[in-house]
Amino acid sequence: MYPGKLDDRGRVKVPAKFQQYLGDLPEKILYVTSLDRRIALIYPIAVWRENEKFFAEHRELTKISAKVMFNAAELGSEAEMDAQGRVTFSPEIRRELKLEGVNLHLYFSNNRIEVLSQEIYEERRKAAMELSEDDLATLEANGLN
Repeated sequence: MYPGKLDDRGRVKVPAKFQQYLGDLPEKILYVTSLDRRIALIYPIAVWRENEKFFAEHRELTKISAKVMFNAAELGSEAEMDAQGRVTFSPEIRRELKLEGVNLHLYFSNNRIEVLSQEIYEERRKAAMELSEDDLATLEANGLN
């Protein structure tokens, strides 16, 4: 988990570890969006294309897919990481997710970077603190080391 903040131009500096990962990709284009209108996501474009393929192939999930794809299309935009490791967020996603002027939390999950506002971070933190011994025991019984 890494701290972040949007600068006055709507850019967030990506941690060095993520910069290296993104810099090593064959395609430098990113897709910045939100699937749920709460959490911003930075996808390598190849990963985003796989998502689009997933939605096209899973027709039985049409109602859910349509909602997610609408959110992603309305709030999404292509971006590139600049030489200083910054990624620009569109004005639409900044407004909708209330990302301006707040502390952000970035972390890598499922081949994408999740960008949490302070509010969403606190919600997740509170939920994680409710983890029980039984929850952990269940994960360990299923192979967690």
